[in-house]
Amino acid sequence: MQLKIINKSKHALPHYETNSAAGMDLKANLDQEVILKPLERGLIKTGLFIALPSGYEAQVRPRSGLAIKKGITVLNAPGTIDADYRGEIGVILINLSNENFVIKDGDRIAQLVIAKYNQAIWQEVELLDKTKRGKDGFGSTGV
Repeated sequence: MQLKIINKSKHALPHYETNSAAGMDLKANLDQEVILKPLERGLIKTGLFIALPSGYEAQVRPRSGLAIKKGITVLNAPGTIDADYRGEIGVILINLSNENFVIKDGDRIAQLVIAKYNQAIWQEVELLDKTKRGKDGFGSTGV
């Protein structure tokens, strides 16, 4: 699948690190480093603008290494970039650690996954079909 992209960053285009990778890394595009204090969040720009075809979204997801090693994650994970959005891709990061986290220009801050989706059409009814689980909710199928 080919997608249109404008790269106003100082960095190479995002790419897949392996042949079977689902996501490609997004890099911070900064004029100066950003410090996220514990429990602080910030919008980190990438300098990238994309055009997706209708029926597709781009999902902004956390990088597992940043999450486990530094306590840094994407606050609205996964963030959704809709097919009709043409603005700059930004990543909302949050520092869940007890230490300051420094983001420098070019740091890999998140990953981007392109995904197909369907839009639902609601059919309003009076009753839903019965299932074994029924109304049982959180934890009802085991821990």
